[in-house]
Amino acid sequence: MTLQKLDGKTFTQMVLSGAHHLTNNAKKIDALNVFPVPDGDTGTNMNLSMTSGANEVKKLNSDNISEVAQSFSKGLLMGARGNSGVILSQIFRGFARGMENKETLTTKDLANAFDSGVKTAYKAVMKPVEGTILTVAKDAAKKAVEVSKQENDVVSLMEKVLAEAKASLKRTPDLLPVLKEVGVVDSGGQGLVTVYEGFLAVLKGEELPEELDTVEMEAMVNAEHHKSAQDFMDTSDIEFGYCTEFMVKFEDEKTKENPFDETDFRNELSNHGDSLLVVSDDEIVKVHVHTEYPGNVLTIGQQFGSLINMKIENMREQHTAIVGDAKDDNKPKEKVPYGIVTVAMGSGLKSLFESLGATVVIEGGQTMNPSTQDITEAVEKANAEKVLILPNNKNIVMAAEQAAELSEGKAAVVPTKTIPQGISALLAFHPDEDIETNKNNMEDASSHVKTGQLTYAVRDTQIDGITIEKGNFMGINDGKITATHADKFETVKLLLNELITEDDEILTVLQGEDVSDSEVEELTQYVEDTFEDIEIEIHKGNQPIYSYIFSVE
Repeated sequence: MTLQKLDGKTFTQMVLSGAHHLTNNAKKIDALNVFPVPDGDTGTNMNLSMTSGANEVKKLNSDNISEVAQSFSKGLLMGARGNSGVILSQIFRGFARGMENKETLTTKDLANAFDSGVKTAYKAVMKPVEGTILTVAKDAAKKAVEVSKQENDVVSLMEKVLAEAKASLKRTPDLLPVLKEVGVVDSGGQGLVTVYEGFLAVLKGEELPEELDTVEMEAMVNAEHHKSAQDFMDTSDIEFGYCTEFMVKFEDEKTKENPFDETDFRNELSNHGDSLLVVSDDEIVKVHVHTEYPGNVLTIGQQFGSLINMKIENMREQHTAIVGDAKDDNKPKEKVPYGIVTVAMGSGLKSLFESLGATVVIEGGQTMNPSTQDITEAVEKANAEKVLILPNNKNIVMAAEQAAELSEGKAAVVPTKTIPQGISALLAFHPDEDIETNKNNMEDASSHVKTGQLTYAVRDTQIDGITIEKGNFMGINDGKITATHADKFETVKLLLNELITEDDEILTVLQGEDVSDSEVEELTQYVEDTFEDIEIEIHKGNQPIYSYIFSVE
């Protein structure tokens, strides 16, 4: 079969085939994942990204290849997850730019699109690393340009592009030492090859196998690594523990005062972690970064607009789970009588909830609300006959209730709206009581605690008669702003004077990630001098956004 011109309908089928082939092989690609962090999710992330792009293409009924490519690019960008997913979105973003205003493509047009995709992807990455998906894309594009000078058949061109992509993939261990050490090829590169295999199958009118050939996959992974490539590295070796992704939807009132510059933004974020990817257009900027303090990078982004599509994953936990699952695959896991799922943001808060008996702590909170699916998956992960869900935020309660409904009577929600309420509820849990009794007792306990929070204003505003200036601190008393001041400690004093009454006995302080020990000492001295009958407890919550969270009982 020969093809002189590639049209939009054929390209649509290529995209759908590539997405389908990637879906079928996502888990096997996950098993190859060791760079930049062995978290085992490259296949999953590329699959979710590609599926988002394919879904956009499905909505479009066009024979114009430029329109199809633009739709595919937009869907990829909005759904891009992880390092590999964002890079994949940039490859096809540049690919779409390379064929603008063309209804069909010749081999030279297609080669130009591949080349444009590579240039866009390299530009998006702060520190491009060879031996990754970038190299595979670059080598394949170079072959496309070379072949297109003499070849007019699109099918033949794509055959040679795929052959070079596979050859480049096999060379990745020679370029990236960690791959050679573990005995694998690059997982992102394998994902791209899988997409290209889907493309070629449509052009040749062939059926793809449901999964990659087993012998082929085994040849990619050293026999010593019979479970997954992630075993080679200790969890403690991961320097930046949180895979952080978010988008900023630009707001005129912010960008007018502080114009957005992609290069400056990328350079500022580069000080907070690695594996940085920044992509922007006129409406949004999308960020992927591995960092130790997600709250800091979210704050930087918030200078230019509102945060959307946020996702923060603890890569140390991911790695531990992968290695642990590999060791325990053959052991049956019995359900425990009770499980408790709760939501918190910050390593200290997570540890605190776990020490109080939480089975699963979902990373999330005010700026990152977990979805119904996230909570449903956590309920399953708890592996319990009965599960209690503590959302700890009013914006998460509805998603928690939907997850409980999906559990078909297995789970119940204790509608906690703050972290202190969640802690009080957890302390009231009794394993010998039935789920309804526990729900009622925990809900009652949570209603007797008062919550104070200290954060800062991102814009000038006026609410409840209080004028708040951008950058000033705000004291929030059970959801209502009651204090504001330019000085953090002065705001703390105003808030505590609102919160604490003569009937209260205990003040629990959860220290945020931006608060120093000396600040806590100053706070402790103030409380002891001002509230003689109050007992004070300090915990390092390491939470972002809120410098302090106070619990008063």
